[in-house]
Amino acid sequence: MTTSHAGRHAGIVTLLLLVLAAALTPTSSSAAAGNWWDPVARPAPDSRTGVTGEPFKGTDSAGRVRGFVDAHNHIMSNEAFGGRLICGKAFSEKGVADALKDCPEHYPDGSLAVFDFITGGGDGRHDPDGWPTFADWPAHDSLTHQQNYYAWIERAWRGGQRVLVNDLVTNGVICSVYFFKDRSCDEMTSIRLQAQLTYRMQDYVDSMYGGPGKGWFRVVTGSAQAREVIEQGKLAVVLGVETSEPFGCKMILDVAQCDREDIDAGLDELYDLGVRSMFLCHKFDNALCGVRFDSGALGTAVNVGQFLSTGTFWRTERCTGPQHDNPIGLASAPEAEKRLPAGVEVPSYDADAQCNVRGLTELGEYAVRGMMKRTMMLEIDHMSVKAAGRVLDLFESASYPGVLSSHSWMDLNWTERVYRLGGFTAQYMNGSEQFVTEAGRTEQLRDAYGVGYGFGTDMNGVGGWPAPRGRDAPNPVTYPYRSVDGGSVLDRQTTGQRTWDLNTDGAAHYGLVPDWIEDIRRVGGQHVVDDLFRGAESYLTTWGATEHHRPAANLASDARATASSAEWSPVTSYAPARAVDGDRGTRWASDWSDDQWLRLDLGAAHRVSRVTLDWERAYGSAYRVDVSTDGTNWRTVWSTTAGDGGLDTAVFPPVEARHVRLQFLRRGTQWGYSVREVEVR
Repeated sequence: MTTSHAGRHAGIVTLLLLVLAAALTPTSSSAAAGNWWDPVARPAPDSRTGVTGEPFKGTDSAGRVRGFVDAHNHIMSNEAFGGRLICGKAFSEKGVADALKDCPEHYPDGSLAVFDFITGGGDGRHDPDGWPTFADWPAHDSLTHQQNYYAWIERAWRGGQRVLVNDLVTNGVICSVYFFKDRSCDEMTSIRLQAQLTYRMQDYVDSMYGGPGKGWFRVVTGSAQAREVIEQGKLAVVLGVETSEPFGCKMILDVAQCDREDIDAGLDELYDLGVRSMFLCHKFDNALCGVRFDSGALGTAVNVGQFLSTGTFWRTERCTGPQHDNPIGLASAPEAEKRLPAGVEVPSYDADAQCNVRGLTELGEYAVRGMMKRTMMLEIDHMSVKAAGRVLDLFESASYPGVLSSHSWMDLNWTERVYRLGGFTAQYMNGSEQFVTEAGRTEQLRDAYGVGYGFGTDMNGVGGWPAPRGRDAPNPVTYPYRSVDGGSVLDRQTTGQRTWDLNTDGAAHYGLVPDWIEDIRRVGGQHVVDDLFRGAESYLTTWGATEHHRPAANLASDARATASSAEWSPVTSYAPARAVDGDRGTRWASDWSDDQWLRLDLGAAHRVSRVTLDWERAYGSAYRVDVSTDGTNWRTVWSTTAGDGGLDTAVFPPVEARHVRLQFLRRGTQWGYSVREVEVR
């Protein structure tokens, strides 16, 4: 392909890249002293780790595991997007020279590296040679080259990391418009391959240590297994999924391209592959949920992609609470906008309307409940606040702890709700100064809930990584330095003829993650790193609580229901019993006046502590929950004057009750009160 040919496709690739940018020397062949952490047969030549000393094992005095958590990484994304977007491999049985080489079209001088041209500026030219010179890559600002070579991950493990979430990632739209590819664009096909290769990488590492189960890279499918791995001093690798059309759940002109059977089959398949956490939407609205917008010219470009993918642009509305989606940028993205059909333009948006009108769809709610049924953890990053709020409502109604925010893409106002549920949060791998500042904003909450903190490197995710602060910056990293636990010494990392220094190279690849953590310590203090070192325990606490969650019995199911009134209709029934029939397609509706009530007889006295109302559009802005053992003497256990509809869960100290009465005092709409389902637990 000629350079001029590549130029004709620049508009398509610009859209592709802008969308994706927001996303996504020889060693000895055997161990000298037979230490458990040294391989007995490392390939030669290969990368050095630059670490000496024994990795820590066991637990602390309270029986808690220790170590850092990378909650968001993409080890195998070189297999995504058609296989030619991220160049190089995380490992190769043929050796480092085969793994760390550029894409074919980048040779001899990067003239056809259109991706590099768009993301890096200039003419895009670069030295394509990886091993052994690495003149131009990997680098903190090179978004197209492998950053997760296994030996670099090994250095991070030796430096104190104990949990790594490998998000299997791809995007069918990006794949389809990118003209360099060597495979199909089917998202699930790519996800299957990436999962298989993660297990193959485990086998590859095992082969260096004497056989199955002996290596440090351990794919885990349960929290107890992860604890066991970490106690042995090894790295627990968790499989996640981040993709735009899971299970084929794309949306075209607001019509879902999947159904419940597709969702069930997809969740079952992913679970069988070992996946334990996932995103339900990413970048483009799909049949499951609306997304959190991108801003600036990038937002315009992604919005164009939204149209090309779904046939609709983003639609916004005024937010109803303090949370908001990212403001959609009004800046022009000319190359992306050229891809629109004649006469179609990106709409303008009101500055005070920053929320996506699209929240969690009925199919999305079905998928969320399906994940709960399978005790999987759900990532709310990239969800619109409307979708994320509904997910949190659902989880609160069931006391379900399995919620994650892994790389700074949710509104920080959700943080306490996440912690209150028992969830886990991590921050994107920002530069040390920004990371410290952001960590400080939520430090008091972490202290209050007694939780650790994580980071999400998003490496191989085309997001950009910390630039060098400079050797003359205050408190630079001084080599060699000791790991946080004090047991290992880390020097500059060398691969082939290239040696990296965080101060002058920035976070160029995964082997520099420990150096970045040392930079955080020097910039922000030991307490920030201590929070990160508690991350493994907090992540596994969330995971374990999710696995052991069992829904409490719904005492309201088929309870005897009476009400002050029921709206009349010649075609359907809005009787009180419709609110306890287990069918969210039916509902009880009252007359159109303020003072109304709905009363449930549970049949016998039970200890109750929560009542959930799933409102239809007509909701109550002020109401209370009363309980009674005899149906005559009542007491109020919960009330609100700030109801906003949706899914409300009233939580109160456990109390004995046979009768539950919902006393509605003020309507939130011009209609009456309308409830799909009431649950008492």
